[in-house]
Amino acid sequence: MAKRHASAMKRMRQDQKRRLRNSSIKAALRTYTKRVETLVAQRDVTNAETMLRKATSALDKATGKGVIHANRAARKKAALSRKVYLLQASS
Repeated sequence: MAKRHASAMKRMRQDQKRRLRNSSIKAALRTYTKRVETLVAQRDVTNAETMLRKATSALDKATGKGVIHANRAARKKAALSRKVYLLQASS
């Protein structure tokens, strides 16, 4: 059972708000990465580039808010950029 003093109750309320906010941000990140990957699979270069910019921006914002670690965002951006770059090179 959780603690019942006031500071613990406040901390639980804060954690719940942060958990909800973080989960929605993480879901948006997954959506952006899937969109980039599907556009790469469809070989749509222009839309993949624009979606890559949006995904990169979202990853940077999530990193700034502390939702994900900076190195994880860097790995995601590098992987997506590599896929789009290979698509451009093959076109």
